[in-house]
Amino acid sequence: MATAGQARLSKTLGALLGVHAGDSLGATLEFNSWQQIQTHYPNGLREIIGGGTFDWSAGHATDDTDLTRAVLLAYHDRANYKMLKNPSKDFDVARSAADWSLDWYEGDWPGRKKGQGPMDIGNATRIGLMQYSGTRDPRTCGAGPGSAGNGSLMRCIPTALFTESRDERIKESKAISAFTHNDLRCTISCATYNEIVAALLDGKKPQSAVDIGVEVARGQNRPDVEVAIERGKKLPLSKFASEGPGGELPDNTSGYVLQSLTVAIAALLDPRSFEDVLVDVTRIGGDTDTNGAIAGGLLGARDGIEAIPERWLEKLQFKAEFEELAKDVLSLGSSPTKGLSSSYKKRHGIA
Repeated sequence: MATAGQARLSKTLGALLGVHAGDSLGATLEFNSWQQIQTHYPNGLREIIGGGTFDWSAGHATDDTDLTRAVLLAYHDRANYKMLKNPSKDFDVARSAADWSLDWYEGDWPGRKKGQGPMDIGNATRIGLMQYSGTRDPRTCGAGPGSAGNGSLMRCIPTALFTESRDERIKESKAISAFTHNDLRCTISCATYNEIVAALLDGKKPQSAVDIGVEVARGQNRPDVEVAIERGKKLPLSKFASEGPGGELPDNTSGYVLQSLTVAIAALLDPRSFEDVLVDVTRIGGDTDTNGAIAGGLLGARDGIEAIPERWLEKLQFKAEFEELAKDVLSLGSSPTKGLSSSYKKRHGIA
């Protein structure tokens, strides 16, 4: 029987690599309607094969996984920072996430030539990072109210994995969303999603975890987020995947944050396997990589890394790095004598 620590590590890795797997599976189908997917994959796409609109190589990260990596690296930086003796001020994890995201935007990123920008970027993310490049203030650079895409929900999960208290998780979730997506539908969706993930890590059953999400949305006075969660409880995911989403979830799933949250809740509450549920999430069509990433994070936190098919895991661009970073953050948090990582020293000019 796994210990509590082993179970938590499995769920932590499952959450991170669930995002990556959902992203890489869905990348092939991005912008396709349900009818188009049904024509080519009548039983759903079950392998990570790459291709798609941007001709991805199999398992390559899109912006969903890349920006999750940016947030993960910020938490890795924070864990290293806490190793310093008598730090002069609190670590600003939102600023660090914005810095790493700007590196991604400006072309300092694995898998790309130096200076080459990303192939795929959402409009709110582009606006936020362009403004951040000038202000360097993560609290004043979001795309503004009215821009409610899912581009911060797709990257937010490291907060749930590496921040201990609910109050701090909610604060950090909102701040990390806001440097690109500061519409309250986005910031509160991120906070709600991360509380659901944190509950799953603590061993709560999916329904209980979702109830906590409803509680958070209500506490943040966002009835629209609460309604999105309630819709997810009733969404017939397998029916929509096999018969089409009709008018309730339009074929061109637009990337609206509350729609993606609804789909992710439906996925979490579906008792089938990680693979079967995620295949159906991407069968619906539209913003398949991001819906896959958001749902994959919840499913990975529910089921652990062992539930992700090995044939998927072995193709993921950042599998080894995500595992190393996550274990390092958890180790640094529990081992005050451990030294600073070489990557942190290099980034911050520490000899």
